[in-house]
Parts: sequence; structure tokens; C-alpha cells
Amino acid sequence: MSSERIRSFIAVDLDDDVIREKIARTQRDLEQTGAQLKIVDPRIIHFTLRFLGEVPQTTIEIVKEAMSSVMFERFDVVLCGIGAFPNLRRINVIWIGVTQGEDRLDEIFQKMEPRLRKIGFAQDAKGFNPHLTIARVKSALNREPLAGYLSKSEKTEFGKFSVTSIRLKKSTLTPSGPIYTTIHEITAS
Repeated sequence: MSSERIRSFIAVDLDDDVIREKIARTQRDLEQTGAQLKIVDPRIIHFTLRFLGEVPQTTIEIVKEAMSSVMFERFDVVLCGIGAFPNLRRINVIWIGVTQGEDRLDEIFQKMEPRLRKIGFAQDAKGFNPHLTIARVKSALNREPLAGYLSKSEKTEFGKFSVTSIRLKKSTLTPSGPIYTTIHEITAS
């Protein structure tokens, strides 16, 4: 077995081109505020169920086994609302929220968490807060117009998509942005 360490996370990918295009339009609108943003490529937007960090290949194999014991049925997620972490006065991350399916995503997280703890992962201090990160703010430049845009967009509807799989992803960081590769997938029963 290789001693390679793999930067990885467990995710639900957004596999809906119509919603991705709506998000891309919103990202262009965000850029029009003049804020300094690092836009997330709409093709790689996902819900992070659990960030694992840099782990050895041997641990990845154990994570795959743990994931395979998690059962879930296909369900829908409705994406609605734009917000910011930690808040609109100090915007670091811009996200899209969930108005349906949040409980099902959390249920999968709750099933996965004890299995990951048993493997040796520390408890996720942040817990699980379902959201899609669409941009990160690089500076305080033009924060007021950005906050204004976010305030008036808090009820924007993006659509509904079906969750049919959970994926273990490898994250390779590059100067032009991360590259995500699926290394394991479990599908709805």
C-alpha cells in the first residue's frame, strides 16, 4: 500500500446543470458589486458532509468501508437563499442555503460521524450546516455593495435536485483552483 497522503472529503455533488447555470449567473452578479471575490467553479460545487484532511491511503480504504455501511434513500434538496459566513458585517464566505432536504443531509452526516470517529477522526467541531459555498471574499473592498446584494437576495430560489449518491473526493490544490476526483461512491438504496 502506498504511503501517499490524500487530501480528501466526503460530499454530495451538485449534479444539475440548470441549477449550476443559475448559480453562475448569481456569481456574475456578485462580481458586479466590485467586491474582491474568489468564485467557486460551478462545476465543482458540492455539500461537504465531512472534511477529512490529509490522510494516508490505508485510512482512505477504511473510510470507503465505513461509507459503504451507510444506507440512505434518494431524496430531494431545494436550494434557496444566499447568505454569508460569519455574517453580513464580516463576509468571508458566500453560500446558498437549503429549504428542503436539510434533515436528510444531516441524517447522513449523523450516520457517518460515529463511523469516522471509530476510525480515529476527531469530532467535527463545526458540526454540519448544509450549504453550497459559491464564493470567498478576499478583502474588505466594496463590502457594503456586496452586503446589500446579499440582503436583497436572501430568498433567491435556485431549484430542486435529487441526491442519489455520496462521494469520497480527492482534492488536489492547484494555482488555478482545486481539482476534485471521486475515489469512492455510495448510491441510494
